[in-house]
Amino acid sequence: MALINKAIFTALAVGLIAASAVRSQEKRITKGDLPAAVQKTIAEQSKGATIRGYSKEVEGGKTYYEVEMEINGHSKDILIDGDGGIVEVEEEVALNSLSPAVREGLAKAAGEGKIMKVESLTKRGKLVAYEAVVRTGTKKSEIQVGPDGKSLIHKE
Repeated sequence: MALINKAIFTALAVGLIAASAVRSQEKRITKGDLPAAVQKTIAEQSKGATIRGYSKEVEGGKTYYEVEMEINGHSKDILIDGDGGIVEVEEEVALNSLSPAVREGLAKAAGEGKIMKVESLTKRGKLVAYEAVVRTGTKKSEIQVGPDGKSLIHKE
């Protein structure tokens, strides 16, 4: 019986280690830790912005760098690959600036919750979704709709 318990414990431990290795690992870094190509992209993209911070993450074996900034009173986060290519941009947008279809889609997805913040989500230069932080009572969650306001098949 002790041998079976030991085998089960070992299998669980290996599973937990493997699962944590698969997840993205994000780490705060300084500007000096960024590759030159990434620094160049950030310099081009952050004109007139206040930089709030940098991070490095490894996802699927690839290393990415993120810059968080504030520009013209709203947040903008850019995910950059090691060669300086822009992978993803999340930029805060005003709810009332969105098309009626997108506003309706977000309201439907939010249900009884209150939409607190909306961001456009652009991947490799293409708008793929709008995501919103929703507060329902004391709980916060995130919802997404497509650029047309319709539900997405999978989360972006």
